[in-house]
Amino acid sequence: MNALPPIQGQQDSAAATGERARPMVILCPAPQKTERIFTPETLRRLRADFHVVDLDGEPDSALDACLPDAFAVIGQPDLPRERLRRAGKLRALLNVEGNFFPNVDYETCHEQGVHVLGAGPAYAQAVAEHALGLALDLARGISREDRAFRAGRETYVSAGTEDSILLRHASVGLIGFGNLGRALHRLLVPFAPTLRVYDPWLPDSVLREHDVLPASLAETLAASQFLFVLATVTGESERLLGPAELDTVPPGARLILVSRAAVVDYDALLDRVRSGRFLAGVDVWPEEPVPADHPARSLEGLVLSAHRAGGIPQAFTEIGRMVLDDLALIARGLPPVRMQVAARELVGRYRNRPVS
Repeated sequence: MNALPPIQGQQDSAAATGERARPMVILCPAPQKTERIFTPETLRRLRADFHVVDLDGEPDSALDACLPDAFAVIGQPDLPRERLRRAGKLRALLNVEGNFFPNVDYETCHEQGVHVLGAGPAYAQAVAEHALGLALDLARGISREDRAFRAGRETYVSAGTEDSILLRHASVGLIGFGNLGRALHRLLVPFAPTLRVYDPWLPDSVLREHDVLPASLAETLAASQFLFVLATVTGESERLLGPAELDTVPPGARLILVSRAAVVDYDALLDRVRSGRFLAGVDVWPEEPVPADHPARSLEGLVLSAHRAGGIPQAFTEIGRMVLDDLALIARGLPPVRMQVAARELVGRYRNRPVS
């Protein structure tokens, strides 16, 4: 005999039971947008595996009501110690903006066994490719000569290449060897450069395993025809490159800044570009949007980019896939492997600002 179909009340009860059986994931991704980081398929899979509570745009009281039952939070809402203490089931905080801000009590997260994860690796390839593009532009004057051509000032063959240099076999320096540095390193290998790296957070043995030369900051600056500034901002690295440091960069070098504006003294940087000491490509700025009358806009030795290196559609949708992969692992009692794990010793030292 065929069983009778359940009545509506039984169906509703079964659906509610199913929701309770799945781990609750709170979705509050601001300033990201759900549709930007989750493709329809990724979002469907997330909702199939987890009970997703979408609090985007909802008041803080809604978050407080859900936190006691939450398995994970996608986003980085304010989570002080007293709020985290009420989140006894919380196992993961997945930051999808890209920075670890001081609005979270990270020490309490670690005490309670909460995985604190960031989306930084999703941007690394995009930023690395953009950085390489800036370097090649600076090496050959591509955008400069494009402007000249459009204005009727073009020169042909060798007349416009006096300052051109090759990236192949060049002396290259990387300041920072985290997500960005490692992604860029893979792109630089075919150019067979002499590659020095300054990163005080890594032992020399790790750098040698990547086939790069460990070097001091002074050595990296003084030896680099191409200098890529890739460091994050901490109390120690803020204004790491001031006037004295920039004066050790070789004349005619190419400096590429794609990480954080606060690592460099901008007045000193622009002064040296203006004087013709070296050329620079810059994607990040102390004030964004850059004021209309900013002197950088008129410097010929500068390639300008409006903080667009990492924020491309493929990077955003990769964030959603990374979130889904790591949540699935954590739900199975396994460690996350795709997003950046916030190290207990480092996460409180970051000084990065939100990206608008």
